[in-house]
Amino acid sequence: MEKFFKLRERETNIQTELLAGFTTFLTMAYILAVNPSILGFIGDGMTPGAVFTATAISSGIASILMALLANLPVALAPGMGLNSFFAFTVVISMGYSWQLALTAVFVAGILFIILSLFDIRKAIIEAIPLNLKKAIAVGIGLFIALLGFTNAGIVVVGEGSALELGKLSQPEPLLAIIGFVLMMILYSIRVPGTILIGILTITLVSIVMGVNPIPGGWKLFSMPEAPLFFKFDFSAMLTYKFFTVFLTFLFINVFDTAGTLVGICTQARLIDKNGSIPQVNRALLSGALGATIGAAFGTSTVTSYIESASGAASGGKTGLTALSTGFLFLLALFLSPLFLLIPVSATAPALIFVGFLMMAPVVEINFKDPTEGIPCFLTIVIMPFAYNIADGIVYGIVSYVLLKAATGRFREIPVVIWILFLLTCLKFFTR
Repeated sequence: MEKFFKLRERETNIQTELLAGFTTFLTMAYILAVNPSILGFIGDGMTPGAVFTATAISSGIASILMALLANLPVALAPGMGLNSFFAFTVVISMGYSWQLALTAVFVAGILFIILSLFDIRKAIIEAIPLNLKKAIAVGIGLFIALLGFTNAGIVVVGEGSALELGKLSQPEPLLAIIGFVLMMILYSIRVPGTILIGILTITLVSIVMGVNPIPGGWKLFSMPEAPLFFKFDFSAMLTYKFFTVFLTFLFINVFDTAGTLVGICTQARLIDKNGSIPQVNRALLSGALGATIGAAFGTSTVTSYIESASGAASGGKTGLTALSTGFLFLLALFLSPLFLLIPVSATAPALIFVGFLMMAPVVEINFKDPTEGIPCFLTIVIMPFAYNIADGIVYGIVSYVLLKAATGRFREIPVVIWILFLLTCLKFFTR
């Protein structure tokens, strides 16, 4: 282990790495409850149990791959935002089957592998304007928060208005509010596993109150439900709509992985003097393989988790951290009754809190330059207002090109952005 993970070279030890891995798992294990609550009710055979199995397996395998290939303390799991895009935009809004959505994730993963093997991903990452990348993350955060508010009944469809506050005295919204307050307090005093502790606490309270009674014959341990293995539909692969879905999965995964790697490696002090990440190509390859494996098992795009920063803050500096996190995800396979017992009133505040965490990049966006600020503003607000992540990205790209062109700043528009502009304009005329 010393030789493989280079523990002494990175000034760490086995105990520190294992503790960091456990901390990372506690911080991101909420995905085992949240992902089935988002994807598991699409219908037509995609059940919470099957999604739970796919989530645990893909998270475990992808994190272990990151450990063995890149030796970085970065864990992976189905991405928040990407799962919402999968369920609410691709399946519910656009009307595609979940099999076709899985196909888009799988194809994007295959292409991501190719991009990772070569240096093409660098050209793509550098082409997208930095401010727009940050706006996409913020917009997805607001979208996720809105899902949390509506799922809990804190915000409902209004009478005479688009939205209004629900009846907050009802058990579900009241428990969700209490859960969010608890998470805010725990996060403020820097307690590891803030989200998971909040989810488990509200789950216990809901059981005691009789809001979420334990079903008869319930057992803590059980064999995992079979995942939706290789349930793909390639019938619409050559259509324009499929291309837009596939492209969205690809770009969000590329940008999310790159940004997460930079953030975590900075936290762990693994960035060299030239600003380079060690084994970055292998890290990107791990993410690509994780996304492909996740689709094969029946879940939305697997990506690097920024929550891994909690492990890095606990001293994790090598792949041993990710390895231990991965094994804990695989162990969780046999605890599916525990995670599937968690009610919406417990997962909704987690969505709201993740939305808060994803707001961080907004302070780094240059709103003083209207050619940068306006596209970012549109990207951020269109996602929750139109209830569609893809539309937010479309409005951002189109407005960016139009404003840069109108002000004569053509040199600031990369060729890749021109191509995306033409494709997104085509999207407007083919809706």
